[in-house]
Amino acid sequence: WELLTKVWGLDKNRLWVTYYREDLETKDLWEKNTDIDPSHVLKFDEKDNFWEMGDTGPCGPCSEIHYDFTSGGCNAADVNAGNPDVMEIWNLVFIQYNRDSTGTLHDLPAKHVDTGMGFERMVRVLQNKSSNYLTDVFLPLINDLINITGKEYSGKFEAPMNVIADHVRTLTFAIADGAIPGNEGRGYVLRRVLRRAARYGRNLDMRTPFIFKLVDTLVNTMGHVFPEIVEKKDFIKEVIKGEEESFNVTLDKGLALFNEEAERMKKSGETTFSGEVAFKLHDTYGFPVDLTELMARESGYNVDSVSFDKLMNEQKERARISRNKNEVELIQSSTKDFDNIKGFYNPYLIENKGLDVTILNHSLLENSYLELVILDKNPFYIESGGQVSDTGKLILDDGYNLLVEKPFNDSYLYVKGPTNRDLVSQNAVACIDFPRRQSIQRNHTATHIMHEALRRVLGSHIKQMGSYLDDKVLRFDFPHFHKLKPQEITDIEQIVNDKIQENITVYAEELSIDKANKIPNVKKFFGDKYGDIVRVVFVDDKFSVEFCGGTHVKTTNDIGLFKIVREESISAGTRRIFAKTGIGIIEHINEKTTEIEKLISELPEKYANNFRLAISEFKKDFEGTDFRNTDMLASLIKYHDSTINSLLEVKEKYLEEKKHLEKELAKQKVQDAAGSIDELVSSAKDVNGIKLITGEFSVDNTDELKELGDKLREKMGSAVGLLYSVIEGKIGLCTVVSDDLVKNKKLSAGKIAGDVAKILGGGGGGKPHLATAGGKDVSKLDEALAALPEIIKKYL
Repeated sequence: WELLTKVWGLDKNRLWVTYYREDLETKDLWEKNTDIDPSHVLKFDEKDNFWEMGDTGPCGPCSEIHYDFTSGGCNAADVNAGNPDVMEIWNLVFIQYNRDSTGTLHDLPAKHVDTGMGFERMVRVLQNKSSNYLTDVFLPLINDLINITGKEYSGKFEAPMNVIADHVRTLTFAIADGAIPGNEGRGYVLRRVLRRAARYGRNLDMRTPFIFKLVDTLVNTMGHVFPEIVEKKDFIKEVIKGEEESFNVTLDKGLALFNEEAERMKKSGETTFSGEVAFKLHDTYGFPVDLTELMARESGYNVDSVSFDKLMNEQKERARISRNKNEVELIQSSTKDFDNIKGFYNPYLIENKGLDVTILNHSLLENSYLELVILDKNPFYIESGGQVSDTGKLILDDGYNLLVEKPFNDSYLYVKGPTNRDLVSQNAVACIDFPRRQSIQRNHTATHIMHEALRRVLGSHIKQMGSYLDDKVLRFDFPHFHKLKPQEITDIEQIVNDKIQENITVYAEELSIDKANKIPNVKKFFGDKYGDIVRVVFVDDKFSVEFCGGTHVKTTNDIGLFKIVREESISAGTRRIFAKTGIGIIEHINEKTTEIEKLISELPEKYANNFRLAISEFKKDFEGTDFRNTDMLASLIKYHDSTINSLLEVKEKYLEEKKHLEKELAKQKVQDAAGSIDELVSSAKDVNGIKLITGEFSVDNTDELKELGDKLREKMGSAVGLLYSVIEGKIGLCTVVSDDLVKNKKLSAGKIAGDVAKILGGGGGGKPHLATAGGKDVSKLDEALAALPEIIKKYL
């Protein structure tokens, strides 16, 4: 009350307060501790003055403050009555009860006041505006929209501008806080907000990205209070622009589908918008269902949400079944006889040696070659967190080997090998394919280091959206809205390789979730569920700390070398990196060598010989090199990359030269052929008083034939002409008709060409003055030429 009436100086006579009818304490506090007019303290029931978050849970009475905008002063009956000029500006909720499932209220042990003042509403009051959007919170954005769209802020354009101004503010602050538009969770909320704003842009005739342009003005307005939006301005604009571009591709097609359905409903008198069409808009054109519902309401319709939800659930179920069906069925059928048997799982202790184990039980699968066994101790890593499962073998006491295909579910292993004997209680040695495990570990630790390097080079918005790593390659998906620049890739590689060279000890600790969450800059994955104890992997506790259950190298130097081999987009706003480490680098070098040899083979000798000579000299420098030397490997990779880039440049230059030469040759060919046109004109035939000119030419494509057709039209006077050529085993045709015959005789080159082409088993057409066509059957060429006079007569 002091803030409102003394600090901000609001007129007490324009303030009204409400309380819950049974909350007399609140009524007394207002009347005894403030100088409000007692007649402005009003009693209401549960509907208006009892707050609850749901059917059960914390709740309590509330007291609201309303402001009177009317010119002559309002009455008590106007409060909480939906009058837009009597507006709630503040709500105080007294959270003091907990409602159970029977509806009974219980006192909370700790009570508090949840106070919510409407910022935009208060600004409107202080600036005495008729709308929140006319305050200096939104007006700069509205003015921007007026300038960008060329529309006036009135009538049918007012609401779209209000929505866009509001939504760009939401998007800007959410992206600055680390949220990124996506298909799940908070990301999908943002995507829905942005797509609704983009659709309102169509109401302003905006068909290219424009929302991102408003970010500059918002930053200028609020950046002095929220420095994070200043710091991340360029990234925020990039994210919004990328989303706009992505949705623009399908927006117009989706709107056309919506309008088609709405028009059909209008004619039939229906009022419920099809759930099937709403699903298609969502599934095919990316329309969030709430956007479709909004558009339907604007047209006076309701969406059939029941059928929409049914289709959505069916789609999710199909995806789930497709993904899990085979493995789930196999596991269920294989383990039904020993569900209560469980061994000990620990993939972190084993070194390059076997582990003594005992087979507790086993189950023969569909044939006598594949077996499911359960061990008392399982050292084989089970696929999780992007890291693939270990493979290896079980060596039985009698020396027989069972190949481990895939471990799963703690102690269960799929193994290969015809047994036809009882394995229960058999002792064995579990041997992991350790060289493969080491390669996987190199890639996993490198992924952690690269994750942090990406954040340092590209920004704090980077997070793992998906990963896959085996013994050959690591793959990492992350949010970013443009292709990585060569220098950015170089910087990322440099950071990773520097950390590798520092030979940092890599270690893991199992910590309570509370303690782990308090580690500075610890990385965990939004939406993942964690237990009370989590495993945390450290690569220098000041560089990379992540929740992780995977296996890792002992020191970063074990990785050897790191190289990004590919970077690409996999969806709007999501990039994917492929990288290699250790022995994978040698494989990468071999792949690049093959690529270089292929590129050289595609060049003419005058270019190829220079490269062969340079590569020969380079190989001499590397003779006898120990390729465990990471500096030498790095130099070789750099040389390969630069050589490939040079080859691509030379190839492009060569292809341009070749293209230019072919163009010149074609031009000369047409000129040479054109020399015979005068002779054709002089030997024209007469068809009912109309000159008919035909001739065969040797050309490479119909474009060249068309050029000759143009030249024939220039010289033939009043006539019809047909030029033809056998091109790659097919007939190419070009028909021309002089302007006077088009105008006076209504002859059409397109119709004549089409009829001739039909005889040849083809088709075509074009303009009345000139048309091209083609046919497959060369053997009918004479028949087609003989039919030409009759075809012309048909149109006279």
